[in-house]
Amino acid sequence: MSQKYILYHLSKTGVSGTITMPLLAAISFASSVSFPCSQRQVLLVLYQEWFRVSSQKSSQAETVTLYLRQVSLTTPTLLPYVVNLTDGNGNTALHYSVSHSNFPVVKLLLDTGLCETDNVNKAGYTAVMLAALTAADSPDDLEVALQLLRQGDVNAGQTALMLAVSHGRIAMVKLLLSCGADVNAQDRDSSTALMCACEHGHLHIARLLLETGRCDTSLTDKRRAHTHQKRP
Repeated sequence: MSQKYILYHLSKTGVSGTITMPLLAAISFASSVSFPCSQRQVLLVLYQEWFRVSSQKSSQAETVTLYLRQVSLTTPTLLPYVVNLTDGNGNTALHYSVSHSNFPVVKLLLDTGLCETDNVNKAGYTAVMLAALTAADSPDDLEVALQLLRQGDVNAGQTALMLAVSHGRIAMVKLLLSCGADVNAQDRDSSTALMCACEHGHLHIARLLLETGRCDTSLTDKRRAHTHQKRP
């Protein structure tokens, strides 16, 4: 079973590819034995090993570095598949490391230059949107969060700014504003970040948004628009 054969089937099966030391051993074994080896088993190793190493709360950047280095040395064409592999919920290693606030791993993944930062999982979230919910407080964590925000789309879907505002993440709100987040973007209910701040009682964030001078206070959401239409 050649590495080219594995790469071909990765693209056909939707398993975007992982390669780790156990996986390399599996490929070597599959290439050398005389009896048939299940391609599905090799792909399963690809899948399991990458998420085991990269996507746990306890994942270590040093270990992930070793795996990616091994991929780069052995089959560099697989690197984009490794970094952007998705699980059954549409989550990548970047989704998981952001959710766990594992910023050393987040930085490592971003530094590969291969991350598709705007991938949406089945719940409708990108890594940027998840970052808006994290408690990134230390200077190092905030620097990595800023790196992510600059690489991704801060105005996609229910915007990262709305999420950060709703959960009272003032540090993330400041970062998002510095990255050009649209303060007047409206979600499916036509709510804006300012409306979210007021609705959740985050007056300090509402003040911060107003101080940008970019808020359009004439905007209304669907509930308010419906109320206005009913008035005699």
